[in-house]
Amino acid sequence: MGKDIAATKENAENLEPTRFESQPAARRAWYNIFPVLTWLRAYQPKWLRADLIAGVTLAAYLMPAGLADASLANLPAEAGLYACLFSGLVFWLFCSSRHTAITVTSAISVLVGASLGDLAGGDISRFWALASCTALIVGGLGFIAWLAKAGVIVNFISESVLVGFKCGIALFIASTQLPKLFGFKGSHGDFWERSGYFFSHLSDTNSASLLLGISALILLLLGKRFLKNKPVALFVVIAGILVASTMDLGTLGVKVLGEVPQGLPPFGLPAVHLSDLNDLLPLALGCFLLGTVETAALGRMFAVKHGYRFDPNQELLGIAGANVMAGLGHGFPVSGGMSQSLVNESGGARTPLSGFIAALLTLLIVLFLSDALRNLPQPVLAAIVLMAVTGLFKLSALKHLWRADRAEFVVAIAALLGVLGSGLLRGVMIGAVISLVQLLRTASRPHVAFLGRIPGSRRFSDRQRHPDNELIPGVLIFRPESGLVYFNVDHVCRTILDRINVEPKLPKLLVLDLSSAPRVDLQSAHALGDLSKEVTAKGIQFQAVEARSSVRDRLRSEGVDAKWGSINRFRSVADAVEDFQRTAST
Repeated sequence: MGKDIAATKENAENLEPTRFESQPAARRAWYNIFPVLTWLRAYQPKWLRADLIAGVTLAAYLMPAGLADASLANLPAEAGLYACLFSGLVFWLFCSSRHTAITVTSAISVLVGASLGDLAGGDISRFWALASCTALIVGGLGFIAWLAKAGVIVNFISESVLVGFKCGIALFIASTQLPKLFGFKGSHGDFWERSGYFFSHLSDTNSASLLLGISALILLLLGKRFLKNKPVALFVVIAGILVASTMDLGTLGVKVLGEVPQGLPPFGLPAVHLSDLNDLLPLALGCFLLGTVETAALGRMFAVKHGYRFDPNQELLGIAGANVMAGLGHGFPVSGGMSQSLVNESGGARTPLSGFIAALLTLLIVLFLSDALRNLPQPVLAAIVLMAVTGLFKLSALKHLWRADRAEFVVAIAALLGVLGSGLLRGVMIGAVISLVQLLRTASRPHVAFLGRIPGSRRFSDRQRHPDNELIPGVLIFRPESGLVYFNVDHVCRTILDRINVEPKLPKLLVLDLSSAPRVDLQSAHALGDLSKEVTAKGIQFQAVEARSSVRDRLRSEGVDAKWGSINRFRSVADAVEDFQRTAST
């Protein structure tokens, strides 16, 4: 245990960015764009063995995941391999996380598959071109976000929304894969239509398909229980291919994957019309939001665990480069994958080189071994997909939200039902809107603390949290615990006035503690001035104390400070209270 911790610290210390202040500005810029130039300088030969093992393990996990997610996207199996291959060749050059693996994911794949059908009009080649073009647009959005240093956007999607969205995605994916597991063709439409069709056609179940699929599921479940983070899915794929190759499953009605072209696809822009770009933008935005949030969450998790710095802005450039390459290489949108990244970490990865090694091994599979995949049974592939989505549906997270915060639980359920009832793309947008509404609601109703004196001291704190704090006779003290801006200042003023109005006896002094307000905008400055007028009109003295320098500057520039008699930067709440008490006693 101690040895592992020491190795982690050594890894973190040796790979921290070197100081390049003495280097020319142009060279420093290149090091900022390509973190690989930094960590390769500090790379130690003894790490290569760990990265090789992790890369091989990751490649073994990526292949079945790529095949399964391509089926979710309603694309040929090779599209998933191409996406993993080309994105993996470049992501390691740009990423700041040492363990995140770039890959196709279930959530993005099913989003692509459910959104392009009408636009493609039943033409599979056009469908494929549109999916590749979507990846290119995602890459463009990532590059623009990187230029704008917009890594902070990941914080605008709340965890509650993500929990509900992923649960909805898991249920939707299950509705698409269960018919394949049972050996009959599924239907189109939303979750409710697909589920209704599935239950009404159970009589069409193919016994051989169901037996094969259930067997694969059992093996995967046992592997998850006893061989955690091992490429069990690869062995299930191989076993399925061997069974199909030695037995004539076609006569039993079991469908197989079919022809998987060997070799690389033509590299270049997909054949789409300029008019398609506008139609694809909402889908690309949804994929970008999902991919960015997932990738940043993984990067933060690994950075905290292994003690290194994570740069969410840099990860945007990694997502941009990976998606551009996936689009040019006939793939579809990619992002950091949770299970793949955990496999990479558990395999012993020390640097992003493991991802590049996995991409090279995927290249060998595409060049020489893809033809062997033709006999992979569809029920086995459906079992792999169903096993993968169990990680998306987190009942424990929903239970925790129910116990901890009912409002957050309602938000999660709204996102879940949005996915199931309105479709995946609208579900993403519903989730994003809910997150923004949550943010605005919280920001528009900041807590206004009613302060009392901490017994035996000159300090004051919130009486709501500390009811034993002493009230000062004739004095009300308030502290807004937020910056004051145009959409929340009315709430702050109304809260203060409402408290004054419920007092059995009007106070003689109102003290406004501005120590927790980092900024006050133009409208808020005038609103505070109006508040002081309304308070003094009731015969109550008004004093504002402990304002920060930027807040004092704002109040001074708007003439509010002069009306209050100037805010002294040295004057505290205790000073105002003690002066009042001395004056009252004389």
